[in-house]
Formats: sequence, C-alpha cells, structure tokens
Amino acid sequence: MKKNMNRRDFTIMSASAAAFIAVSPVDGLNAKKTRQAKIPLGAPVFEKYEDPEGWINALEKLGYRAAYTPVSIDDDEPTINAYAKAANESGIIIAEVGAWSNPISPDETQRKEAFEKCVRSLQLADQLGANCCVNVSGSRNKEHWAGPHKDNLTTETFELIVEVTRRIIDEVKPRHTYFVLEPMPWAFPFSADSYLELLEAIDRDRFAVHLDPMNMITSPEIFFNNGAMIRDCFRKLGPYIRSCHAKDMTIREDIYTPHLDETRAGLGSMDYAAFLTELSKLDNVPLMIEHLKTADEYRLAADYIRSVAARNGISM
Repeated sequence: MKKNMNRRDFTIMSASAAAFIAVSPVDGLNAKKTRQAKIPLGAPVFEKYEDPEGWINALEKLGYRAAYTPVSIDDDEPTINAYAKAANESGIIIAEVGAWSNPISPDETQRKEAFEKCVRSLQLADQLGANCCVNVSGSRNKEHWAGPHKDNLTTETFELIVEVTRRIIDEVKPRHTYFVLEPMPWAFPFSADSYLELLEAIDRDRFAVHLDPMNMITSPEIFFNNGAMIRDCFRKLGPYIRSCHAKDMTIREDIYTPHLDETRAGLGSMDYAAFLTELSKLDNVPLMIEHLKTADEYRLAADYIRSVAARNGISM
C-alpha cells in the first residue's frame, strides 16, 4: 500500500512518464468515435444577480449547464434550498463547493479552523446536491496553505491526510455528494496512482475524485506527453471522478531549468482533444473553467473548449 512513501517515488514517476510516452498519442481530430455524453461546462458568473431566477438566467446567457456554488456556508437554509431547487428544476449541475483551507497545517488554530470549514462546506454541498465538496489535501507549510514543503510527501503526511479526510466524511455522513481532493504537484494526490492509494486507504464510499490534469504536469516528460497522462487518469480514476477543472499550461523555452506556467485554456499545450474525448465517456461530469480574471477571459476559454469539442464531435 505505502510503497516508498517517504518521498515522491521518482522511480515510479519516471516509469509512469515512460509509459505515457510509449502510448501513441491520439490525434483528437481523427479519433475513433465512442459512446459520448454531453459534457456540462461551467465557469464563474460575473453578472450580478439577487435571486435564484437571476442566477439561472445569467448561466443560460453564457450557455453553461454547470455552476460553482451560488451560496456560501454562511447563508441561511431557505436561501440554500431555493438555489438548490432552482438548479434542479433548470437542469443546472452544481459542480462543486470549495472548502479551500489547510486541514493538515502544523499550526493548531489553522488546522481546527480548516477542519470546521471542510465540515460545513461538505454539509452545504450535501444540502445543495452538488457533485462534490472539493479541497486540496493541505500542506505542512505554515505560511502557504497550499504550498510546497519537504514533509508533504512523507508517509506521516499521507497517514494524516487519511485520518483527517475520514474524520470530515464521518462527521457529516453525506448522502447526496462526495468529498474530493484536488491534485497538487507537491502534495498528495499528485498522480493517478497516488490518488488510487488514497482511495484505498481512506476507504469511504463518499470519498471520490476531482480531476485537474494540469496540476499533475510536474515535468517536461509529462508536459510533452500530457494526452497520454490524461488518458491514464481516466482509465484508472474514471468511475470515481465527480468534477474536473479546465485550464492550460506552457513551458518556458528561453531558460535551462523546467519552468511551467498556468494559462488560459487554448493558450498552452494541454491536449484538450484527449481531455474532452475521455470526459465525454462519463455521465454528466462537469468541466469547470477557473483562475481567470475577467468575464472576457472566461468567454475566450469557453469558446476554445467548445471549438475543440465541436471538431471532435463532442457535445457540450
């Protein structure tokens, strides 16, 4: 179960990268057609709204079938129920409730506050009927709640993540949603295989997968063969995936050490043909655009994703 967990297993990582390279890349434009579902696309809404009807109208203007939570853990029950009802009646999927915090912080106050936020966020997701409540696993870094730290990939931290995640799920006992952890380059889970190890160790029916393949690009090997990595993720994690994030990545070519930068979908080298083809094989798993600053940037990202889908015969 916990093979060489005192550090990231570079042997396994190198072997995995080699396996990705060995798989012939699929040309998305010429890929074989398989049974496909309509992919629900979503993003933040910039238009101001004051009620569930206004929220639904804003989403429909943008052509989105998925949404981030329109309410917070501090909203009252009637408000939460009203938005849940509107989403259900309009066929909008509430993709995720964010519980962004550090439940494994070495600082006791931070850790307790994060645990409480995760519990309340999971309760909200369950009340909304959202696909998932998502957080990162956290970090042993006191200053940066989702940052790198030398102890993040140790056996002790893996076991702490298992313990904390079980406690969150057991505290809430959700019936209509799942608790998931977004992969990070320097924390568990950082790959499809490490996610499988967490699924096995946590051993809770309501623990599932949030897939952000860009966060799994941790080397030039994977960057230049990211389509194979994406297909590997869906092959191993597909039945557990509840929501996905959409963004892109570039690599600096003018320096001699690896430097990877996040960018808007369509401006990088992410294999969106592979991503959308694999996602379309799942049933109503939403794809959520994130980390952009303006409504125009989100529109451009959505246009690009829809154009790749159209070229590959995939419905959004």
